[in-house]
Amino acid sequence: MNSVFVTIMASVIAFSVTVSLGFVMIPYLHKLKFGQTILDIGPGWHKKKQGTPTMGGIMFVIAILGAVLVTFFTDKVMGGDLIGSGNINKEVFYTRFWSGLLMAAGFAFVGLLDDYVKVARRRNSGLTIVQKTVVQLALSIVYLLSMYSAGDDTMLVPFAGRISLGWFYWILGICVVYGTINSVNFTDGTDGLCSSVTITAAISFIVIAFIRKNTGASLLSGALLGGCAGFLVWNRNPAKIFMGDTGSMFLGGMIVAIAYVLECPVILLLVGIVYVIEGLSDVIQIGYFRLTRGKRIFRMAPVHHHFELSGWSENKIAAVFSTVNLLGGLAGILVMYFGQ
Repeated sequence: MNSVFVTIMASVIAFSVTVSLGFVMIPYLHKLKFGQTILDIGPGWHKKKQGTPTMGGIMFVIAILGAVLVTFFTDKVMGGDLIGSGNINKEVFYTRFWSGLLMAAGFAFVGLLDDYVKVARRRNSGLTIVQKTVVQLALSIVYLLSMYSAGDDTMLVPFAGRISLGWFYWILGICVVYGTINSVNFTDGTDGLCSSVTITAAISFIVIAFIRKNTGASLLSGALLGGCAGFLVWNRNPAKIFMGDTGSMFLGGMIVAIAYVLECPVILLLVGIVYVIEGLSDVIQIGYFRLTRGKRIFRMAPVHHHFELSGWSENKIAAVFSTVNLLGGLAGILVMYFGQ
């Protein structure tokens, strides 16, 4: 199968399964009373969302993983070899592809535990920061080690070609994985925001994958696009379900996996520019607060809450942030195209 058919097939399967699961999971989570607990320090009008089912990320986790597996094995039956059709060593390509999926699934499981603790204890905080950090770093190292063991310590740098990273492979890798997972998690704060932004990232990845003739990345990106679009059907304002950390951590893992399958993790600075802004806004807010002993730059961090408290509707935030991320993705596409 060619890249276009693979992308469409994965996207349609992921979209259809996610939408269908919503009819089953939303009533079931209501029945279990697995509702979101809203922080008192957040915008006051968020209190009306109290009790909205969380853990909805399970819907697109199942759909995306299923879509990838079905499309992959369908291609195999038809005599194809789409995973090995990229521009790098076949063994390295397979390792990046499958270890990336397992890494994303691992982060989804961590998010699921975090969500379960929240709903079981009826509070907004789940695992402690230390617990979450230790597990996230461990998963990051295992993922990087799997690729390194396959002889993969290189990265594509636009306009410079593929370079060997040496010891910097570990520093860059941990920063990319850990930073992306948490930045995507920060982006999940208003109805439809994380889903919409991730859709634009997936679209950019698809175009870059076509440019790179990387069918494996097309498959992952298509599944990601379909899963997020399907979830947006239920998560758009007013949201009927939240993805929870189960979903946001999985999406972060998928974003990282695709960037590595494309050989260029640094492209996330453009393709995921909103994630970068969200993550930095939180770091800046905390740092400034501690340095000035109580002063703030933003009304509330991450930055989407600043705009929300400034009077922006959740729909406007989702639309503007997605547009910004799409423009960042366009810049990333141009860099990858002319930097080959």
